Amino acid sequence: MDDETFLLLLLSDSNLPTGSFVASSGFESYIKHGFGGDQNNRTTIFMRDSISAYARSALAFVSDTHRIVQDVRRDVEQGSEQKSDLDSYLQKIKEVDELYDAMTLNDVTKRASKSQGVALLTLYSKGLTPPLAFTGVKNRKETEIEVNSYMTSLVSQYKSLVRAESAPGHLPICWGILTGALGLTSERSQYLHIFLHARSLLSASVRLNEIGPYNAQQTLLHISRSVIEAEVVRCKDLRTGIPSSTGTESDQPDGVDDKSRGPANTWPLGEILAARHDLQHSRIFNS
Repeated sequence: MDDETFLLLLLSDSNLPTGSFVASSGFESYIKHGFGGDQNNRTTIFMRDSISAYARSALAFVSDTHRIVQDVRRDVEQGSEQKSDLDSYLQKIKEVDELYDAMTLNDVTKRASKSQGVALLTLYSKGLTPPLAFTGVKNRKETEIEVNSYMTSLVSQYKSLVRAESAPGHLPICWGILTGALGLTSERSQYLHIFLHARSLLSASVRLNEIGPYNAQQTLLHISRSVIEAEVVRCKDLRTGIPSSTGTESDQPDGVDDKSRGPANTWPLGEILAARHDLQHSRIFNS
C-alpha cells in the first residue's frame, strides 16, 4: 500500500478527534425553520446545496494553504530553509486565514470553523507526529527526519498563534496545513476535505433522526459521490489571490481572472439559517 492511500484511510477515520461531531453546518437550523420539504428529501437537498456552497468558499483556502506548506517542504528538502523563511511562510498562512475570517459572514460558522481548525492542529502535534520510539528506527533518511522536524515546528508555531488569538485558525486553513505537513497531494486533500464535509452532514442527519444509519451510507455511496466529484472538479483551480511563496506573484493559472476564479459565498439562505442557529429554543449541535 502506498503512503497516500494509507494516509487517506487514516484521515477518513470517524474516530479522529476533529470536533466535527458537534457541528451540523446549519442543518439543524435548516430543519427547525421548516426548509427542505418532506423528511425523505431534505437531507439530500441540504447536502447538495451545502457541499456546493462550501466547496466554492473553502477549497481555494485549502489549496493555497497546502501550497504554502508544500513550499516549506520543498525548501527543507533542498536544504535552503532558514528560521526567517519559516516565519515568512507562517505570515503567509496567517494572511490566508485572515481572509477566510473576513469572508465568513456569521459568528456561528466562525466559531465552529475555529473549533475544528485548532482540533486539527492538535491532532497533528499529538497524534500524527512520529513517536519518540520512532526516532531510533534504522534506515530513516536524514531528509525525512528534517522534514518531519520542520513540519512539527510549523504546526506548533501556528497553533501557538491561534491560541494567542494572533491568527483565527479556521478549518480549511488548518486542513491545508495538516495535509500539506503529512505530504498528501493537493488533489487528494481537496477531495477528502469535501468528502468529510458530506459525511459530517449525513452524520448530523442521523442524530437529528432525519434518516437512519443505513440510509446515510446509501446516500454517501450513491448520491454524495457524484456531488462531491462535480464540486471538486468545479472548484479545484480556485485561488485566494494571495501568493503561496514569499516574493512570488499570484498562483492563478495564466489567463484566469482572480475575481471570477476566487472564493465566493453562493448560498445566502444557508448563511442566514446558520446565523440563526443560536436563536433556537433547544438544539443538539453547536452550529
